[in-house]
Amino acid sequence: MHQVNSIVMCAPKQRIFETAADLEKWPTFLPHYRFIHYYERGLERNVVRMAARRDFIPISWVSEEIIDRSKLEVRFRHLQAWTKGMEVIWTFAETNEGIRVSIFHDLHFRVPTLAPLAEPIIGDFFIGHIANQTLKHMKTHVERE
Repeated sequence: MHQVNSIVMCAPKQRIFETAADLEKWPTFLPHYRFIHYYERGLERNVVRMAARRDFIPISWVSEEIIDRSKLEVRFRHLQAWTKGMEVIWTFAETNEGIRVSIFHDLHFRVPTLAPLAEPIIGDFFIGHIANQTLKHMKTHVERE
Protein backbone atom coordinates (compact mmCIF):
# COMPACT_ATOMS: atom_id res chain seq x y z
CA MET A 1 0.00 0.00 0.00
CA HIS A 2 1.31 3.42 -0.93
CA GLN A 3 -0.69 6.49 0.06
CA VAL A 4 0.26 10.16 -0.40
CA ASN A 5 -1.66 13.10 1.05
CA SER A 6 -0.52 16.68 0.60
CA ILE A 7 -1.58 20.29 1.01
CA VAL A 8 0.02 23.70 0.53
CA MET A 9 0.47 25.77 3.69
CA CYS A 10 1.22 29.50 3.73
CA ALA A 11 3.51 29.79 6.74
CA PRO A 12 7.28 29.65 7.32
CA LYS A 13 8.71 26.22 6.49
CA GLN A 14 10.51 25.89 9.82
CA ARG A 15 7.32 26.65 11.79
CA ILE A 16 5.37 24.04 9.84
CA PHE A 17 8.14 21.47 10.37
CA GLU A 18 8.35 22.13 14.13
CA THR A 19 4.55 21.95 14.43
CA ALA A 20 4.51 18.58 12.66
CA ALA A 21 7.36 17.29 14.85
CA ASP A 22 5.80 18.40 18.17
CA LEU A 23 3.35 15.55 18.72
CA GLU A 24 2.52 16.59 22.27
CA LYS A 25 0.60 19.61 20.96
CA TRP A 26 -1.29 17.82 18.19
CA PRO A 27 -4.46 17.14 20.24
CA THR A 28 -4.71 20.88 21.02
CA PHE A 29 -5.36 21.81 17.37
CA LEU A 30 -6.23 18.51 15.67
CA PRO A 31 -9.80 17.75 16.81
CA HIS A 32 -9.70 14.15 15.54
CA TYR A 33 -6.68 13.30 17.73
CA ARG A 34 -7.70 11.97 21.15
CA PHE A 35 -4.27 11.81 22.79
CA ILE A 36 -0.54 11.28 22.36
CA HIS A 37 1.15 9.24 25.10
CA TYR A 38 4.95 9.18 25.27
CA TYR A 39 6.73 5.92 26.14
CA GLU A 40 10.15 7.38 25.28
CA ARG A 41 10.98 11.03 24.72
CA GLY A 42 14.04 12.65 23.17
CA LEU A 43 15.10 15.55 20.97
CA GLU A 44 15.26 13.47 17.79
CA ARG A 45 13.46 10.21 18.65
CA ASN A 46 10.22 9.42 20.46
CA VAL A 47 8.09 6.33 20.94
CA VAL A 48 4.43 7.24 21.30
CA ARG A 49 0.93 5.83 21.39
CA MET A 50 -1.17 7.95 19.07
CA ALA A 51 -4.95 7.88 19.25
CA ALA A 52 -7.35 9.44 16.79
CA ARG A 53 -10.89 9.05 15.51
CA ARG A 54 -12.14 8.24 12.05
CA ASP A 55 -15.55 9.84 12.48
CA PHE A 56 -16.94 7.91 15.49
CA ILE A 57 -14.43 5.01 15.25
CA PRO A 58 -11.56 5.24 17.77
CA ILE A 59 -8.17 3.94 16.64
CA SER A 60 -4.71 3.91 18.16
CA TRP A 61 -1.24 2.71 17.28
CA VAL A 62 2.32 2.84 18.61
CA SER A 63 4.96 4.61 16.54
CA GLU A 64 8.59 5.50 16.66
CA GLU A 65 9.03 9.13 15.57
CA ILE A 66 12.35 10.32 14.11
CA ILE A 67 12.80 14.09 13.79
CA ASP A 68 15.44 14.75 11.13
CA ARG A 69 16.25 18.45 11.28
CA SER A 70 19.09 18.14 8.73
CA LYS A 71 16.63 16.89 6.06
CA LEU A 72 13.57 18.66 7.50
CA GLU A 73 11.67 15.38 7.63
CA VAL A 74 9.53 13.75 10.27
CA ARG A 75 9.47 9.97 9.97
CA PHE A 76 7.38 7.36 11.73
CA ARG A 77 7.56 3.60 11.89
CA HIS A 78 4.46 1.88 13.23
CA LEU A 79 5.43 -0.66 15.88
CA GLN A 80 2.06 -2.23 16.75
CA ALA A 81 -1.52 -2.72 15.58
CA TRP A 82 -2.86 -3.41 12.07
CA THR A 83 -0.34 -1.04 10.55
CA LYS A 84 2.75 -2.59 12.19
CA GLY A 85 5.74 -2.00 9.91
CA MET A 86 4.26 0.98 8.11
CA GLU A 87 6.75 3.70 7.22
CA VAL A 88 5.50 7.29 7.20
CA ILE A 89 7.47 10.31 5.99
CA TRP A 90 6.45 13.96 6.27
CA THR A 91 8.18 16.25 3.76
CA PHE A 92 8.12 20.04 3.38
CA ALA A 93 8.84 21.45 -0.10
CA GLU A 94 8.91 25.09 -1.11
CA THR A 95 6.65 25.99 -4.04
CA ASN A 96 5.51 29.28 -5.57
CA GLU A 97 2.21 28.93 -3.67
CA GLY A 98 3.73 28.11 -0.26
CA ILE A 99 5.07 25.00 1.46
CA ARG A 100 3.77 21.70 0.10
CA VAL A 101 3.45 19.38 3.09
CA SER A 102 3.21 15.75 2.04
CA ILE A 103 2.66 12.63 4.09
CA PHE A 104 3.81 9.37 2.48
CA HIS A 105 2.53 6.10 3.93
CA ASP A 106 4.05 2.79 2.82
CA LEU A 107 2.89 -0.55 4.16
CA HIS A 108 3.65 -4.07 3.01
CA PHE A 109 0.81 -6.16 4.38
CA ARG A 110 1.95 -9.04 6.55
CA VAL A 111 -0.55 -11.32 4.83
CA PRO A 112 -0.19 -10.42 1.13
CA THR A 113 -3.28 -12.35 0.06
CA LEU A 114 -5.40 -10.00 2.19
CA ALA A 115 -3.87 -6.85 0.67
CA PRO A 116 -6.61 -6.32 -1.97
CA LEU A 117 -9.23 -6.32 0.80
CA ALA A 118 -7.22 -4.49 3.46
CA GLU A 119 -5.79 -1.70 1.29
CA PRO A 120 -9.06 0.16 0.65
CA ILE A 121 -10.09 -0.15 4.30
CA ILE A 122 -6.79 0.66 5.98
CA GLY A 123 -5.39 2.91 3.23
CA ASP A 124 -8.35 4.91 2.00
CA PHE A 125 -10.94 4.73 4.76
CA PHE A 126 -8.61 5.18 7.74
CA ILE A 127 -5.17 6.50 6.74
CA GLY A 128 -6.25 8.69 3.83
CA HIS A 129 -9.06 10.30 5.77
CA ILE A 130 -7.07 10.88 8.97
CA ALA A 131 -4.05 12.24 7.06
CA ASN A 132 -6.27 14.68 5.14
CA GLN A 133 -7.89 15.86 8.37
CA THR A 134 -4.45 16.26 9.98
CA LEU A 135 -3.15 18.36 7.08
CA LYS A 136 -6.31 20.48 6.88
CA HIS A 137 -6.33 21.33 10.59
CA MET A 138 -2.56 21.83 10.74
CA LYS A 139 -2.83 24.27 7.82
CA THR A 140 -5.49 26.26 9.68
CA HIS A 141 -3.34 26.24 12.83
CA VAL A 142 -0.02 27.34 11.28
CA GLU A 143 -1.61 29.94 9.02
CA ARG A 144 -3.45 31.47 11.97
CA GLU A 145 -0.28 31.90 14.08
